[in-house]
Amino acid sequence: MKIISYNVNGIRAAITKGFIEWLQSASPDVICLQEIKATEDQIPTEEIAAAGYPFQYYFSAQKKGYSGVAVLCKTEPKNVVYGTGIDAMDFEGRNLRVDYDNLSVMSMYLPSGTNMERLGYKFQYMDDIQQYIVNLRNEIPHLVVCGDYNICHEAIDIHNPKGNEKTSGFLPEERAWLDGFMKTGMIDTFRHLNKEPHHYSWWSYRANARNNNKGWRIDYCLAAEPLKDKIKRALILPEAKHSDHCPVLVEIE
Repeated sequence: MKIISYNVNGIRAAITKGFIEWLQSASPDVICLQEIKATEDQIPTEEIAAAGYPFQYYFSAQKKGYSGVAVLCKTEPKNVVYGTGIDAMDFEGRNLRVDYDNLSVMSMYLPSGTNMERLGYKFQYMDDIQQYIVNLRNEIPHLVVCGDYNICHEAIDIHNPKGNEKTSGFLPEERAWLDGFMKTGMIDTFRHLNKEPHHYSWWSYRANARNNNKGWRIDYCLAAEPLKDKIKRALILPEAKHSDHCPVLVEIE
C-alpha cells in the first residue's frame, strides 16, 4: 500500500494550484490530508472522485476555515473512525482513521505552539494522543499514524538547530516527547531508510526559505513496530508545491 501524508494548508487553495492533477499522477492508495480548512460541502468531491478517489472522509474543525483532516482512498476501508472520543482534541478536527483488513492508517494534525496558551494545549494533546495510540495498538497492531506533528525530532531535521532551540516545534520538551512516543513502538519510516541531512517537509514563506532549502521536517509517517519489515520505501516529495508543506510517502508491503 502506498500512503501519502500532506498538510495542504487549505485544500481549496491547494486545488487552485493543481493538487487534484498532482494526486492523480502520484496515485497513492491512501492519502492523509491535514489542515484542510474546509467542510465537505465546500470541497469538489466529485472532481476528487473522478481523479480515482471515490472514498473520501472528512473531519472538520467546529471553527470555520481552521484545522481539519481528511483521508482519500482508492478502495473502500472496512471501517472509518472520526476523532478519538476525547472532546478537547476532536472539536478541532485533528484525527481520522481508516481500517483495512491488515493495515490501519490515521491522519493526524498535531497542534502548533504559536503562543503560551496554544503551547499548553499542544502539550495536553501530546499526552492524550500518546496514551490513545498506545491503547489503540493493543487492538490494532498494524497502525500507521501519518501527519503534521509540528515537531522536529533531531538536529538533522531542521536547517538551523542552534537558532531554533527556543522555538516551538524544536523545544527540548517537544523533541523528548516525540522521542518517547517513538520508543513506545513507533518507527519513523523516513529515517528508518534515509539517514542523510537536509530533507525537510515544511518551509516558511519568508526569506525565500524553500528555494534555499531552509526547512523543517515536521511531517511523518510513523509505523507501528510490527510493520518494520514491511516498510519498502519512504520518501519526501518536495517537488509538490501546493502548500508550505510537501507530501511525505511510505510504501508498506
